[in-house]
Amino acid sequence: MTAITTHVLDTAAGRPAAGVPVALHAREQDRWVQVGEGVTGPDGRLAGLAPDGGPSRAGLHRLVFDTGAYFAQHSQAGFYPEVSVVFEVTDPADHYHVPLLLSPWGYTTYRGS
Repeated sequence: MTAITTHVLDTAAGRPAAGVPVALHAREQDRWVQVGEGVTGPDGRLAGLAPDGGPSRAGLHRLVFDTGAYFAQHSQAGFYPEVSVVFEVTDPADHYHVPLLLSPWGYTTYRGS
């Protein structure tokens, strides 16, 4: 079973980004299908994105971070109201950790461990 997790850090504030809504989608032929969702906890982490830990098949997946909601919670303007990260699951038995480093004017992501 594939585990898909994320961790959001607010690099401008120097702290975990708690309260970020995140949706997980899987690509099915020509459309995206939502397979899970959640909100980052006090440590900025979100482990239980999909039932049973995550999709059990290879293919394209997408994490959609509602960064606009996060910045609104902190009465802060942000340039990116949503961040969408598309990645490929090649080994359904592997763990896919997709962190997001966030600031009001930019973001970066990478494959974590």
